[in-house]
Formats: sequence, C-alpha cells, structure tokens
Amino acid sequence: MAYIDLFAISKNYDIKQIFTAMDFHLAEGERVAIVGQNGCGKSTLMKISLGSEEPDDGKRIIDRSIQIEMLDQQPHFDPELSTKEAISKELTELHNAKERYDELSQQISIDYNNKALQNELEAVGAYLDHHNAWDLSNKIERVMQEFRLKEYEDRLVSSLSGGEQRRVALASLILKKPEVLMLDEPTNHLDVYMVEFLEEILLKEKFTLLFISHDRYFIDRIATRIVEVENQALVSYKGGYRNFLHLKDQRLQAMQKQHHNLIRFLRKEEDWLSRGVKARQTRNQGRKKRVFELREQAQDNPTLIRSMKIELDRERKAFMGEKVVSKKKMLFEIKNLNFSIANKHLIKDFTSRILQKDKIAIVGHNGSGKSTLLKLLLGRLKPDSGSIKRGDVRIGYFDQHREMLNDEHTLIETFCPNAGDRVMVDGKNMHVYGYLKNFLFPKDYLDKRIGQLSGGERNRVALALLFTKEIDCLILDEPTNDLDIQTINILEEKLLSFQGAVIFVSHDRYFVDKIAEKLLVFKGAGTVEESYQTYSDYLTLEKDMDLLYGIEKEITQQAKPTQAVDTQLQKQAKLSYKDQRDLEILPRQIEGMEREIESLHKCTYDPKCYEEEGLVNLSKRLAKLEVAYEQTSERYLEVLELEEEINNKA
Repeated sequence: MAYIDLFAISKNYDIKQIFTAMDFHLAEGERVAIVGQNGCGKSTLMKISLGSEEPDDGKRIIDRSIQIEMLDQQPHFDPELSTKEAISKELTELHNAKERYDELSQQISIDYNNKALQNELEAVGAYLDHHNAWDLSNKIERVMQEFRLKEYEDRLVSSLSGGEQRRVALASLILKKPEVLMLDEPTNHLDVYMVEFLEEILLKEKFTLLFISHDRYFIDRIATRIVEVENQALVSYKGGYRNFLHLKDQRLQAMQKQHHNLIRFLRKEEDWLSRGVKARQTRNQGRKKRVFELREQAQDNPTLIRSMKIELDRERKAFMGEKVVSKKKMLFEIKNLNFSIANKHLIKDFTSRILQKDKIAIVGHNGSGKSTLLKLLLGRLKPDSGSIKRGDVRIGYFDQHREMLNDEHTLIETFCPNAGDRVMVDGKNMHVYGYLKNFLFPKDYLDKRIGQLSGGERNRVALALLFTKEIDCLILDEPTNDLDIQTINILEEKLLSFQGAVIFVSHDRYFVDKIAEKLLVFKGAGTVEESYQTYSDYLTLEKDMDLLYGIEKEITQQAKPTQAVDTQLQKQAKLSYKDQRDLEILPRQIEGMEREIESLHKCTYDPKCYEEEGLVNLSKRLAKLEVAYEQTSERYLEVLELEEEINNKA
C-alpha cells in the first residue's frame, strides 16, 4: 500500500533546477534513506513529500487517512511548559484515545449487546495497537531516560539548548508514532547510546520512515531502501548502505559497458554522416539529429562515470577501513589532569600522551566532557590540577560554529586574502578553483559570500580552508555534522593521508571506525578510558560486559544454597572415580581437539586441501568437532568447579 506518491515532479529555485520529472513512492513499512550531495534537493524531496512545499509541476497523491509528521530542525514548544509536559502535550490524542477506550469498556460491561459501542471500542483498540499506546506513562519514562531528558523533566522546555529541544521533539514523535515519520539528520545532537536506542525503537515499532542522514551505520541498519538524488532525478537501491555500495558498483560497470557500445555505434553513424549528400536529404534528417544527440551523450558519459567511480572508490575505501601507519613523536603530554564544572567531575586524574600521526577519537555520552578536553588541549581552558605539556606544535581547529569564517568575505577572498587566485596545498601551488572542486564547489561559487552558503556548504569551506594551513595537529569537534556522505568521504580521505595528528570528537560510529586508531572513552564521573579497539567492537564489548554484570548481580542476590545441597557437598568429601578420571584425561582431549580444529580451519582456506577433502565433508567434520569440543570443555569446567567446591568445604 502506497502512503505517498510523487509523479513527474519538477522544482527549481531561481535559476537552479532541483528536480525534472522526478517520480517517488513511499510504501507502508518502508524505511527510505535519501542520500546525495549538499544542495542536490534531499530536504526539498522531503518537504514536497510532506506537503509543506509545492512543486512547480507534477502531482502529489497521499493516503488522506494517515498521519505524516516531520522532525523540525528548530522545534517550537509552549515556553510555559516543562520538558515532560511538552512531551505529554504532543500525545494528547493518544491519552484521549486511552481514556475513551476505558469509558467504552465500562459502558459495554453494562450494555454488552450495543453494536455501536462494540464497533467504536474495536476501532479505538486498533488505533492504540498501531501506536503501541497502551502504557504511555512507562514509555514516556523510558524514552526520557534513554534520551537523557529525565534530569530536565521539570525544567521549562524553553530553557533547554537547541540540541536538547530537538531530543524532546524526537522523543515526542517516536511516542506519537505517526503512520509516516520524516527525519532530517536525526542522529545530530545524539550520542552513540541514544542513536542505538533510536535504532532499536524504530525497528521494533516498525515505523514507516523517510529520512536524511550522513551516519552510514544508521543508514545500513535502518534503511530498507536508499534513494540517491542524482542529475535532478532519483536512483533507487534496495537494502542498506552496504548493499547500496554493491548495487552502485554494478550500475557503474553497466554504464561503462553501455558507453563502450555507444562509442562503437556512434563510429558507424559518424561514418554514414561523413558520406555527405545522403545525410542532407529530408528523410534522413531525423537520423542526422540522432547522431548529434549521441555525440553529446558520448561527451557527457565519461564525466558522469568518472565522477561516480571516484565517489564509489572513496566509499569503498571507507568500508574497507584502511589505516595509515607511520613514525611518531610526542605532541602533548597529559599528566594527572583534573577538570570540573559546578562540582561535577568531567576529567579526573587523566594521564596520556598524544603522538605525531596519532588518530584519536574522543567518544562518550553527551555532556561527559569530550569538547572540554579539546579546549584544554587548545589552552582555552585551564585545568583544576595536573598539566598538559605541549610540544612545538601548530594546531588547526575546526569547531561546530565555524569561527574561522567571515560571512562578508567571498570564497576567493577567504582562500586568497592577499589577492590572486592560487593556494598552497601540501606544498603544491594550485588554482583555487582546482582545489575547491575537490570539495564539490562549482566555479560560479568563487564570488559567493560565505554568509550566502548553506550550513553544509559552510562546513565544506571550513574544512577546505583547514587543509591549506601548515599544521601538525588537527583538532576537530563534530566534523561530520551537516555534511553529506560524499563530503564525509572526502574528509576521511584527507584525514587518512594527513601526516600530522588528528584528535576529534564524533558520534558518527562509521567515521570513528574509519579514522581512529585509538579511543578516549568518557565513561562519566570524570573517568576517561583509553582503548585501541574499533568503536563498534568497543560498544559490542561494553554491551556484553553490562550483560555479564547483570548476571553477576542476579547471582549475588540469589538465596544461599539449601541445606540439602550443603549436606550433599559435605558428604561428598572427594571427587568420584569418574570425576577424577575426567579431571585427568579431559585436558589432553581438549588440546587434541583444538589442534584438529585449527588444522581443519587452515584446510578451508587452502584450495588444494579442501578440494581433496571435499568442502561439504570438511564443513560437516568441522561442525561436528566443534560441538564435541564445546561439550567436552563444559564437562571439564563442571569437574573443576566441583573440585573447587569440595576443597572450599574441606
């Protein structure tokens, strides 16, 4: 069932054409991610789908029975309401539906043959089922807890920061559960734990989604389809981000093959055209026109294919996780660092060293002190105690407010403040346009003032400017915010080839996995932990450890063994003959199994070996052996625990 249908949509702003005869359809249960370069029309597509913006041409058809809601970039609330009241007010219809259901249930218990009441009760129940609104109070509590709004529940919502207000709006939309939910960069202002909760609830509640995001892990986990805005139209790819890369690669190969066929065909037609007289006859004018059209297509194709290939290579490299390894020297030495605000410890007794060419991600909950550490390294804040010894280091700083830019300057004035049109990049003298086109800026942007650019375009300017500086260390605060995926790929490429240190705060798990060689994890209460895992591995381990701690807590809270079990252990003063024998022989059996498993694993990677053995038979042998190994190991652990219990009782 289609919720939204767009047919032959055209849209332009001033002289810029955004869409030409574009079609789009959103079906019930789909979760569609919109990707593409900044300024290509992602937000316009969403607004036309929502109905808040009209196309110049084309038709929008929606199911009028459904509710469509969009997360505002700058939400508005009644300034007199507290945070909890603001969320509750957004759910008025659901509260009313639950009250009406309770009223109807009471009436039917008296007038149980009333068909009208039964039909209304069934309809209201279905509405509550769809919105999963039977226990709103508990759901509100959980969402507020997960989005870290619980501590602000009694504060006026108008007193919250912009990011916190967006979390309030997002929490309200999730709880409201409209038939279609539209989200523009929903993971901005969320830390990774909030993002994981958002992913969990969007999947569990089976939302129909249309969303824009630069978070490739979020896209990969959530999207059932990706639409890429390209050349004023949409290209659709089934699946998440990983499948998007695979299908885009296939499309690129098909385009290259079609281009070769086009060139071969065009040569034949050019040969016909060169014969002269016949080509000028009226009946052949259509064929002649077609030849000229093919010439134009043949000229345009290589540019499009080359652009796609470069972009795909960047994205593929990002998924491969290539690293740069090189010699390092010390830039910062941090000793026993302490910093607190309003008696809240943000950094407590932290010691570390930052070396040249280190790639360090600073991660953790919002408000835990990540950006504070950057400001301490920059010297903008002074520690309460401890020290930061700074070597002879030139720092380039990129912040979320783009303080390095002057809104009144044009792009060419920004990059060439002393006139001219050349910039130095990595020791190379380049024309400013030749450099800026690497950051996706067309030539006609050179005379645009910074203040006229969008947020994403300003970010691209700031990043491009940063890489023209002679620096030893880059310090970046949320560098991927407001960037499209294409620009993030360019940023990743620049950072991986950068010969200095990179220290950055980010909630983008994919970006952190790609760039970081070390993590500084802000755990809360001032604790900062160093880790050399990927961020994804760290988060997985953290979840496993939380589960383990929960199990241990349950065990310690359980009652002591019953007297009957205690008596049995007392009677069993030593191991039985079978237990004693297992204790002696099982270690040798386990070692033998481990050697055999390792040998079989090696065989599966050796074509000569597995062809001789047979891959199917080899897999069966390995699976059977691994089951036996697990059972034998469990038995050995059981005997060891029994021996320990008897020794403790002795």
